[in-house]
Amino acid sequence: MLTKAKPIRILLADDHNVMRRGLRLLLESQPGFIVVAEAADGRVAVQQAQATKPDVVVLDIAMPHLNGTEAAQRIIESLPNTAVIMLSMHSDEGYVLRALRSGAKGYLVKDSAEGDLIEAIKAVSQGKAFFSPEVSKMLVEDYVREMKTRGVEDSYELLTAREREILHLLAEGKSNKEIATLLQLSLFTVETHRRNLQEKLNLHSLAEVILYAVRKGLIS
Repeated sequence: MLTKAKPIRILLADDHNVMRRGLRLLLESQPGFIVVAEAADGRVAVQQAQATKPDVVVLDIAMPHLNGTEAAQRIIESLPNTAVIMLSMHSDEGYVLRALRSGAKGYLVKDSAEGDLIEAIKAVSQGKAFFSPEVSKMLVEDYVREMKTRGVEDSYELLTAREREILHLLAEGKSNKEIATLLQLSLFTVETHRRNLQEKLNLHSLAEVILYAVRKGLIS
């Protein structure tokens, strides 16, 4: 007998009532989505998340009392299984990197949020990263431009086949332990490959690994 998929439980946090209401209507029209709580500021978002333990939190990056990145950090620290999607007016790399460093799995530009939010929620609820197409496109273009300006070869070519495989899996949100199981390697071997690829690419955190993968067009 087929078991019915559990609904994805969502918390919406945005200080603009009209935006929040519009997103709620959009999400509640989708089968398998339930909005369990709303918040109009960062502090309330953290409280509501801890009270309702949602699967996904959709957070405006600029909110009163506690901004989105700080709220995301607090939510993820107390609820590591909750995925966070950041909404922002800005698509530049600095904002994206700050969101990733806070632990967010998704980043949407508000102009296209309604079109991308459903796919973003499905992706992050499965542990994947998701970015607005225009963010991905901009990051890829910036990366290509920088490579041409500097006249350097792509550092990605320095990676071994195994290191590239691990880079892809890290960018998809897999942990070292999950990668070890998937590739049938020891945890020590995965950690060694990860350290080597980060050194070759001059990346210092998982957030930078994910951002690099987006800039390279390895993940969308």
